[in-house]
Amino acid sequence: MTQATPLSARRQEVPSTNLRMWGLDSPKMDIDAAHLVVGAEGTVRIPLPAYLIEHEQGLVLFDTGMNPLVCDDPGLVYGEGRPERDMIVGEPEQRIDRQLAKLGYRPEDVTHVVLSHTHADHAGGLYLFPQAKFYAGPGELQWQAGHGPSTSHLFNPTDFTEEVQAFDWHTVQAPSQDLFGDGAITIHHTPGHTPGELSALVRLPSQNILLTGDTVHLREAVEWDEVDPSDWDFDEGRASIAKLKHLRDTEDASLWIAHDPRDWEDFGGALQEIV
Repeated sequence: MTQATPLSARRQEVPSTNLRMWGLDSPKMDIDAAHLVVGAEGTVRIPLPAYLIEHEQGLVLFDTGMNPLVCDDPGLVYGEGRPERDMIVGEPEQRIDRQLAKLGYRPEDVTHVVLSHTHADHAGGLYLFPQAKFYAGPGELQWQAGHGPSTSHLFNPTDFTEEVQAFDWHTVQAPSQDLFGDGAITIHHTPGHTPGELSALVRLPSQNILLTGDTVHLREAVEWDEVDPSDWDFDEGRASIAKLKHLRDTEDASLWIAHDPRDWEDFGGALQEIV
């Protein structure tokens, strides 16, 4: 039986066809860290971002952030009585369409959207990209449609209109999928936070970066092997944290935890070009 070439070896054999990537600026949310990692303490201001990857075969978004209207006024999305109205701090220039414009792109230039999961702070801009191919994890769209009342506050029903549901959706088959077949962007199924949670290993010319989605929310989750109290399945979540750490170590990759402001500082902040 012929053994598959390890991904770490493939990185040496095939030059990266990702040209560069950016973490996009976004509104922030003030939240109790205990809501993000069991055992964490204090209030943290977390970004609610998306990432843009320029590849030879297309322009890829990993997540789409919150509904762009949140950047103008959270009340336009959440109305009265929802705590998010006071928790979210944003500026109009942080809308995802305006972030793309700062880099010289339009929403219609995006060819692929990888959705880490269907919570509102990741799926709010889906409607802006009807021309793209969309990728979600196994069972994720069904979970979104049938989630229970205990997690209803994590979803925004207007993110998945009939129009959005009719987009060109593809299911990422576990355990992983090579998006373009060249090893440049490998999507990994890392369930636990939700059934279809996804992470992505991005190979750039100078480094490998592992985008975690909400597999983990803060560095403490990695350090403590600890889950988010709102996770769908704690055992799956811990197994996926172990998978992230294994990928980090075997692929010589740096983790970029989307909601941890310390990671954003380490990677140079929003709109910093990374090659």
